[in-house]
Amino acid sequence: MRFHHYALEVNNIEKSITFYKKYLELKEEKRLFFMGEEIVFLASGDFRLELISGQQKNDKTTHICFEVSNIHELINRFNDIRKIEGPYKLQNDWETVFFEGPDQEIIEFLQVRPV
Repeated sequence: MRFHHYALEVNNIEKSITFYKKYLELKEEKRLFFMGEEIVFLASGDFRLELISGQQKNDKTTHICFEVSNIHELINRFNDIRKIEGPYKLQNDWETVFFEGPDQEIIEFLQVRPV
């Protein structure tokens, strides 16, 4: 398992992209739509920032994500932890699932390569 990204919900995604590109020198890596939201990944080296378009700020969208090699094994291991959403298969063949941490923080797990 390794760190994959940190996610923020933003009110104006294009303004946020411009800001993070200009001031943190992040590059746009990927853009997709999921469940009616536009999602943009910005990256520099191994660091990724996920920007999620939102009509209103929602702290429950902010999350940390870890990349795993087999999401279904992870789901079985977390069987006694509250699952929030998923698993989902994204349009780019990534698979993702969201769990709740001990202080109700959101933890996403992501498999980017098929098993």
